[in-house]
Amino acid sequence: MGSAHSMPEEIQELADKTGFTLEQIEHLHRRFKQISGDQRTIRKESFDRIPDLEFNPIRSKIVRAFFDKRNLRQASDGLAEEINFEDFLTIMSYFRPMEMNMDEEQLDHFRKEKLKFLFHMYDSDNDGKITLQEYRKVVEELLSRNPHLEKESARSIADGAMMEAASICVGQMEPDQVYEGITFEDFLKMWQGIDIDTKMHVRFLNMEPIAHCH
Repeated sequence: MGSAHSMPEEIQELADKTGFTLEQIEHLHRRFKQISGDQRTIRKESFDRIPDLEFNPIRSKIVRAFFDKRNLRQASDGLAEEINFEDFLTIMSYFRPMEMNMDEEQLDHFRKEKLKFLFHMYDSDNDGKITLQEYRKVVEELLSRNPHLEKESARSIADGAMMEAASICVGQMEPDQVYEGITFEDFLKMWQGIDIDTKMHVRFLNMEPIAHCH
């Protein structure tokens, strides 16, 4: 991508695909160039340039999500070696806040896309399922970032979240079924009624002016 003003058709196409405004795309392009070191693509090691991400307890999951081909809508599994600016925008579009003018069907689709992105972060082996222990670990890691929460409290909350997930998954099984893990359908039920916008933020990319998610 060259100058934002010299390639209006290309930018408009990106805006149509991702839902970002032209101004937001220009801002994201500047951030992309910072992360990539002015290169045309970003590789995993490029994220070492983001200080805010260094001590994030789920850093590896966040970085991996940017290269997950499922999130890039390229394939059903596998990781990309590098991503270009359009790929970067595709990933960032998952963090866009829901818009006031969306109808119920659009809101439902948008919410499912965001939750699918989160599910892929947990489902690192691409088998379409998350184990209860994996789910518990991620919840505890997320809670560990809260300076006002003691480690023991974080463990207790994570245990409770795991037990709640188990009751949702196992409670709807037939007597002859064998529990194999949390499916995406289970995951949707677990997040029902929770404001997903407040859980998906992009603070480490300094994008608060665009996506007001904290």
